[in-house]
Amino acid sequence: MIGYHSMPVIVDAYAKGIRDFDAELALKAMQHSATRSHHGLAGLQRYGYIPASEEPESVSKTLEYAYDDWCISEMARMLGKEDIHKTYLRRAQGYKNLFDPNTKFLRARTNGGWYSPFDPTEVNFNYTEANGWQYNFYVPQDVNTHVAMLGGPAAYEAKLDELFNTTAGMSGRDQADITGLIGQYAHGNEPSHHMAYLYNYVGKPWKTQQMIHRICREMYGNRPDGLAGNEDCGQMSAWLVLSAAGFYPVTPGTDQYAIGTPLFPVMEITTGRGKTFRVVAKDISESHFYIAGATLNGQPLTRSFLRHDEIANGGVLELVMSDKPNLEWGVGEGNQPVSQITAEPIIPAPFIESRGRTFTKSNRLSLGCSDPSVRLHYTLDGSDPNEQSPVYKKPIVLNKNTTVKVIAITSDRGRSNIVTGQFFKIDGKRKVNLYSKYNRQYTGGGDQGLIDGIRGSEHFSLGAWQGYEGIDFEAVIDLGKAQSVNKVSVGFLQDVKSWICYPQQLEVSLSNDGKQFGESQIIRHAIPDTDMTPQIMDLSVQKQVNARYVKVKAINHGPLPEWHPGAGGKAWLFVDEVVVENTK
Repeated sequence: MIGYHSMPVIVDAYAKGIRDFDAELALKAMQHSATRSHHGLAGLQRYGYIPASEEPESVSKTLEYAYDDWCISEMARMLGKEDIHKTYLRRAQGYKNLFDPNTKFLRARTNGGWYSPFDPTEVNFNYTEANGWQYNFYVPQDVNTHVAMLGGPAAYEAKLDELFNTTAGMSGRDQADITGLIGQYAHGNEPSHHMAYLYNYVGKPWKTQQMIHRICREMYGNRPDGLAGNEDCGQMSAWLVLSAAGFYPVTPGTDQYAIGTPLFPVMEITTGRGKTFRVVAKDISESHFYIAGATLNGQPLTRSFLRHDEIANGGVLELVMSDKPNLEWGVGEGNQPVSQITAEPIIPAPFIESRGRTFTKSNRLSLGCSDPSVRLHYTLDGSDPNEQSPVYKKPIVLNKNTTVKVIAITSDRGRSNIVTGQFFKIDGKRKVNLYSKYNRQYTGGGDQGLIDGIRGSEHFSLGAWQGYEGIDFEAVIDLGKAQSVNKVSVGFLQDVKSWICYPQQLEVSLSNDGKQFGESQIIRHAIPDTDMTPQIMDLSVQKQVNARYVKVKAINHGPLPEWHPGAGGKAWLFVDEVVVENTK
């Protein structure tokens, strides 16, 4: 649905011997898809990740592109294209640029830092039909490196345990696709589907067996609601068919299948090579789902994974099932599946932590990087930093508009991409008093975001707009003291396909005491609600009055018209920014 997921289909086929197609042409087509500029790819190629300020669902897209790029690198490697292989192997590590070493989550980035506030249970527009939990283990191409980043096998296991066992509920926007919940694991939506198998990678395959058994029993049934979620392209059923056989491809493009636990006493697969592969589960029952021991074609099997040829060439996998876990089976080097990028390691992009993008007196910045071995060089004049630029040693205090640029450099492994943050000093005497309640998903930076000088774009989901559902918008701007007001402007967004409509009218009135306001001046517009083009418009009033308080009120469009797919539903009002021009 996002990314360019024809890549793993092609590469998985080629890696497993299906090669009756023009592989060179396929690789060329893959590179074409990966070097376009739409859907966040321009930012990905520039920064190594997609900034949340440039593209909605930036975390999900960055992570899924990274896996797809790994597939391109594998195709190039198999075809002997070393330069292409190295290029996309570096791109495949883009997930590292989203790793926050403090929270241990893969987070959205904006203005050189982290999108804040952060709650991993919150469903927002930084993820595709998901939240921070449901994408935090989406690194199928580099599982073992991600294990190390989280603190090692024990820490990774604990994080997986928390995913499945947390009692924290979902928060944020309502998303109908997130169903089939076990803790924060969402079996009803596909990005989570490999996660129960990840215990194999840290030597705890019995936990995979336990969770796979539970998912098969709880999330499927021969009823009208027998699937726990959206059957996108057959994936809900495909997961069950593979898992029922006792194994699953965590990383398509490799020849490995992680072993789970089968559903049936015997299951046979007729392979494309004219062979039959049988899975025999001795003593299997509702309570006997743990693997006590295994043989493959009569020989002891101590590893918790199979290779493709072992299945495709036919044979018998015999599993002895028990009601108690075998804590020794599938444990240790050589017995655990491995997915790891070891060549061309990138230096993760550094990050800027601050009190906010705008400030009134001063702003204190801290610089950091998930790789503690790097040196951070920075500039404050907008120029690109290099080895000669100042080395970061202590927090930086800003007291004026500043463009900060940071780079991470090592003596032996190169350098990161440059990260940029822009910080603005604003008039602290001005304040916003809101008399309408904005939706918590569309805060525009909070109450004072309406006068922070940062304008919303035509993408409503990028976070700069304040959204009001089905209600009018009303606010009073306190200028701090009486002054000559020449012009008042309020910015609005219209994106009718997303139920966002311009207001019927804007009303502006002024006051010196904040209690008695003069007669409202009313401004209307001529843009019809049938105009489906996302667009921004400022409604303005010219004034020549002395005042301290400016009241602005926008009248909501009202119920959506009959022709709209959401006919009768509540229209949204999106506001940003309120600009009061005066003569000092």
